[in-house]
Amino acid sequence: MGHSENPDTAETIGFLLIPNFSMIAFSSAIEPLRLANHLSGKPLYDWVLLSRDGGSAQASSGIPVGVSHSISDAPALPALVVCAGVEGHWYDDRQVLAWLRRVASKGTALGAVCTASHILARAGLLDGYRCTVHWDSLASFTENFPNLVATGEIFAVDRNRFTCAGGTAAADMMLHRIAARHGEDLAARISEQMLHDKIRPAAMQQNAIIQQPLGVERQELQAAIRLMLATIEQPLDLLTLSRQLGQSRRNVERLFRTYMNCSPGKYYLGLRLIRARQLLHQTSKTVQQVAVCCGFVSAAHFSRCYRDHYGVPPRSDQIANRYRMSAFAGTQAAAHTPVALADEEAMTALAMLASVEEDLGEEREAW
Repeated sequence: MGHSENPDTAETIGFLLIPNFSMIAFSSAIEPLRLANHLSGKPLYDWVLLSRDGGSAQASSGIPVGVSHSISDAPALPALVVCAGVEGHWYDDRQVLAWLRRVASKGTALGAVCTASHILARAGLLDGYRCTVHWDSLASFTENFPNLVATGEIFAVDRNRFTCAGGTAAADMMLHRIAARHGEDLAARISEQMLHDKIRPAAMQQNAIIQQPLGVERQELQAAIRLMLATIEQPLDLLTLSRQLGQSRRNVERLFRTYMNCSPGKYYLGLRLIRARQLLHQTSKTVQQVAVCCGFVSAAHFSRCYRDHYGVPPRSDQIANRYRMSAFAGTQAAAHTPVALADEEAMTALAMLASVEEDLGEEREAW
């Protein structure tokens, strides 16, 4: 895991802050280290904050965080965690990627929180390793890096690579590292101090619905949802779905009506459209390519379903998202836009979105 040989020697961990990084993921990763020092009464950990040029890094919340080093004058580090967030899946700074490769070549253990797994993958530093990423960008990650083993787990540790989904999962990942180095008792005390209910295992899946500890009926529902998620590219008809689940069609229909307040077909379609929107927003795929990836028979059929669900055609949604992303994150994201966006075209798309802005962002709750 990239730890120094002597657990009594303080381990220094670097945190590379990528513009618009997630504050909750960063805080969840660094606070367990502070508490390890506090509760043990020993300097078990030290940390160094880095940015590309040594200037303060702004979180996605708009809060600036001061750093002590640029990547060019960073000290030698036994471990480095890359912290990203909003639009981290587009980040492609060649200087930073080259620096990460040099750091890895010196034996530094590399970690990633939230969307930073995209950055390590783009640098070629996750080849041959199991990894994970936030569920919201897992679809685009697997599309962009099809040869990597990406799980839906809250965190993954594979030799000297450790990645997590972000959010509070960063705390679980760091507590796992602390337990491995200084014992489970200290990790448990840190968890209690954080009011963290329990230290979750790496194998826990991110999908909240699947994780709910419910009765037999809901377990049958969870199995159906898992199968739907696994067959988005080639959707199953209800009869085939029921047979593969070992359930009757009538029972599957009843479960979804009872617990999800909709038919199995409508829920299935919602999952496919959520995946479609992720791909439209996070990759350079065309509408036609996204339609194929999400199991639609044609781009026209996909566009009708997408507009019915989100109130805007997929192409307009994609254009507007890229326009807003460019305004928010600067030219970094714009460089990856698959077509040149005329201001008039982008503004037209934004105008179409204005009337359904509340829906754009609440679709996950709806499903």
